[in-house]
Amino acid sequence: MGNIKTLGKVSANLISRLYDENKTIFEISDVQRISAKNYNDATDLLSRLVKRKVITRLKAGKFLIIPQELGGTERYVGNWYVAAREVVNSTLYYIAFYSAMHYWGMLTQPLIKIFTAISKRQIVPLEMRDKLIFIFVKEESIWGIKEEWVTKTEKARISDLERTIVDAAAHPQYCGGITEIAKGIWIVKERIDYKRLRDYVDKYGKNVVAKRLGYILEILKIKQPALSRQFKKYIKKRYDLFDPALPEEKIDKNNWHLIDNVGQKQILDLVRY
Repeated sequence: MGNIKTLGKVSANLISRLYDENKTIFEISDVQRISAKNYNDATDLLSRLVKRKVITRLKAGKFLIIPQELGGTERYVGNWYVAAREVVNSTLYYIAFYSAMHYWGMLTQPLIKIFTAISKRQIVPLEMRDKLIFIFVKEESIWGIKEEWVTKTEKARISDLERTIVDAAAHPQYCGGITEIAKGIWIVKERIDYKRLRDYVDKYGKNVVAKRLGYILEILKIKQPALSRQFKKYIKKRYDLFDPALPEEKIDKNNWHLIDNVGQKQILDLVRY
């Protein structure tokens, strides 16, 4: 199944040409151009190739060649970062939250979904609903982004390490919770640009982000005095949940006006192993 040698002449030529053009991800117009077919005939050909598991559909009008060595699988989407890039209907996007943490080596768990921040509302295509989550953000919130090589030939827009940490502190629910975030910070603590992190927190401008990060650094005993002093300026009268994804309960006291519903011991136990 999916072996190019078993395909008809037209299909085999199409797949070979797409490979020659380095277009493993392609559109209907590419099929029309290569095969000299009209739109309806091109879509009929694509439907047959999808059924034979030679290609898979990423979204309406966009397809991906399934490598022959996989033997044919309808669940294949290729590199997940590239697939997310191709599905988004705008260049104003970035791989974010849990997925960006995975990219920067902050996780010990496998990647199971791609979190993608988008500035224009879009529904996740049916073909990607078990793999892709869109998070809507304002256009002016898209900064701290890098074009990263995610394969030997493909790039995708990903939040840089410090922006990833800021996003995680703002939305722990998209990042596996505070314990996962704290563990991730511990793993990459030597690679963090703490001046950039401070600048990003200031630019983001949310008190709770500074408080959560300040408390995490304190628990982990990551000594950054200037950063800690800056973060403490964000402490106001309001109390916020340390982890908004967990029930409200007070486990440990702190000076960050946070309701610690996680507990320092749980975080420290995680980073020790």
